Amino acid sequence: MSDETFMQLALAQAREAAALGEVPVGAVVVRGGQIIATGRNAPIGEHDPTAHAEIVALRAAAQTVGNYRLDDCELFVTLEPCAMCSGAMLHARLKRVVFGPSDLKTGAAGSVINLFAQPQLNHQTQLQGGVLAAECAALLQDFFRQRRANRREEFQLNHPLRDDALRTPEAVFEGVPGYPWRPNYINDLPSLGGLRMHYLDEVNSGNKVEEGGGQRLTFLCLHGNPAWSYLYRKMLPVLVGAGHRVVAPDLIGFGKSDKPKKDSFHAFSAHRQMLLELVERLDLQNIVLVVQDWGGLLGLTLPMSARQRYKGLLVMNTLLACGDAPLPPGFLVWREMCAKNPGFDVARLFARGNPQMSAEECSAYSAPFPDKGHRAALGAFPLMVPEVEGADGAAVSREARDFWRECWAGQTLMVIGAQDPVLGQAVMQKLQTLIRGCGEPVVLEHAGHFVPEHGEPVAQLALRFFQSEPGNHDF
Repeated sequence: MSDETFMQLALAQAREAAALGEVPVGAVVVRGGQIIATGRNAPIGEHDPTAHAEIVALRAAAQTVGNYRLDDCELFVTLEPCAMCSGAMLHARLKRVVFGPSDLKTGAAGSVINLFAQPQLNHQTQLQGGVLAAECAALLQDFFRQRRANRREEFQLNHPLRDDALRTPEAVFEGVPGYPWRPNYINDLPSLGGLRMHYLDEVNSGNKVEEGGGQRLTFLCLHGNPAWSYLYRKMLPVLVGAGHRVVAPDLIGFGKSDKPKKDSFHAFSAHRQMLLELVERLDLQNIVLVVQDWGGLLGLTLPMSARQRYKGLLVMNTLLACGDAPLPPGFLVWREMCAKNPGFDVARLFARGNPQMSAEECSAYSAPFPDKGHRAALGAFPLMVPEVEGADGAAVSREARDFWRECWAGQTLMVIGAQDPVLGQAVMQKLQTLIRGCGEPVVLEHAGHFVPEHGEPVAQLALRFFQSEPGNHDF
């Protein structure tokens, strides 16, 4: 058997070590062309600083042959041995040592020192480095990259909470139905100022895009008030199952994101900037922007700032508020209701407009807001809709209107919930005229304001639309 074959067997030991949370180093001892012992790193599991893969393998080999002298044996290890292991190898009087990549920090076979080259020693062991070095090094690099990512995730999960904010306890979300996805957190965007933002980021790397679907798309799903990323739980599995990526953030003040205590924190431009920075940080490409309610008020202002990132738009019951036209009557009624009833029952709101939802699903929308202190965003957002030309967000919304009317070159699918009393068909038909190339809307007669609650058919519709050739849409 060749050196490469034995090193592959040592790599198998290294992978077992990695699976147990140990630094992935593996070793095998060979005698007469036969493996007589194996070893993998185990200092953590064994609480033993000497339990390096080489030492473990040497101990096992000595037991096998019944002698601490191993002068007719060879040892294969996936990383240049340290001083401790090199000393043990020399004491065992190994005939030959073969290793993978060099270890520039602790290597004692030529990188830091070379114990094997000391002429004063009464035994000389042959040395061969660089065997399967790239494959061995890649395993180590992947391990440490994942460990760094885990540490970042742990830090973000336990990131200190600002004094002026609240954080809904994670336990509140444990009983939420139909929401099994791993949370992702980010706290170092400049606009966050130390607040922690939650987002879903799901992609099945094993799934290729369905036949005829072309490139993998990124569906950026933005929710409104008083919803959160839970809104897209029925669409997400369909889109990911077709091989695409879904990113669904919780706006600050909503869902699993931190919740500033004061209404005055919330501003149109601040929330828009957070979304812009999130898109840049995650380096989202081939984006299909999916918007509803405030997801549209904010989201429709994003593509003009990074046109090359966006390929499509799925727009549901929302508007562009530019400050130069009256706000829809239905919205004014909603705003007045929020002002008169700041503690309105979120679950009841969803139940009233979505009779197909279970009581548990409706209650899930209340989960992020366990008390008055967590509800600042719910009261602030209705007042944030730009109503006059000088309002925060009005100017950028007018720029966005010009962009969608004159510059947008992507595909647009509009889906309308016909039973929406706030942003219904009249509002959406007006928005349709502002979006270049927007075809005839798809009207869901039994859907209300929260169209994504009819998620699976909407997602299937989106897949057929955005995976087809522009202008060739058959519904």
